[in-house]
Amino acid sequence: MLDFTTKVIQKRYVIDLPRPDVIIGSSVHPFAAWAGANWADRFHVPFIFEVRDLWPQTLVDMGRLSSGGIIARSLYRLEKMLYKRADRIVVLFPRASEYIEQLGIQPDKVVYIPNGVDLADFPEIPPPFERDVFNLMYFGAHGNANDLANLLNAVVILRKRGTYNKLRLRLIGEGPLKAELQAQAKVNNLDNVFFEPPVSKERIPSLAAEADGFVITWCNLPGIYRFGISPNKLFDYLAAGRPIVIALDAANNPVEEAGAGITVPPEDPESLADAIEKMTLSTYQKRLEYGKNARQYVEMYHDFPILAKKLSITLDALCR
Repeated sequence: MLDFTTKVIQKRYVIDLPRPDVIIGSSVHPFAAWAGANWADRFHVPFIFEVRDLWPQTLVDMGRLSSGGIIARSLYRLEKMLYKRADRIVVLFPRASEYIEQLGIQPDKVVYIPNGVDLADFPEIPPPFERDVFNLMYFGAHGNANDLANLLNAVVILRKRGTYNKLRLRLIGEGPLKAELQAQAKVNNLDNVFFEPPVSKERIPSLAAEADGFVITWCNLPGIYRFGISPNKLFDYLAAGRPIVIALDAANNPVEEAGAGITVPPEDPESLADAIEKMTLSTYQKRLEYGKNARQYVEMYHDFPILAKKLSITLDALCR
């Protein structure tokens, strides 16, 4: 993070770029956003602070940082400075403004523009074939926040029922817990669970067409998710027009809002097993209905041209 920041604030790395009208600094990490603010000051142009994660609050809520420690205190000061310096603050989470306003920031500076999907690159996928085995798919990171161990525990429960033989689970992606998850599946003889390597973003639409449904799970971290969620892969799921089983407790839930599937509490393998079983045994028409709702939802609220228009309005206002 610091290596990137020390480079990007050096003039020689941006000397060939045209003079900007506006600079956006994104909190992919806070020092990158600070570099954006630094350049905005040098060019005397408006600065937009795009908040992709609440630094350092997310790390504090996850127990990775102590709120009273020197690192967290320094990041809190940097965060507040960026909020005050910004001419506009773009947030991805629907209730992030509540967090920002409690720091004394004017609410009219905050603009909500969530993640989404470019439907031009994600053509409408034909409905799945009717078949005896339900192809359930997950693609994305295999890390702590994804709680895939809970998903495998739910499959173990289904193994004790009669539904397991009607289910095929594909886990596509990479992450620090992948080897551990593979070992968990092997110990429990989950021969209907398949671990596959990650794929490029361009391949996701064709890959998603192979699914009958998707599953996505979160850890139970209400402190982090109390301001909402906006995960890229969830919008890919919705764009694919397939039913979704989601384990989540957050301020918003796109699957529930869209009427695109079944929601259960996080870290509850019994409830998750019930939801997967219900989806597996549901009628073909019901799954088509979930899928249709999913696609319509992203077309209305999360297609890139819709989100780009919101950003364009913000940029135009600042330029004027």
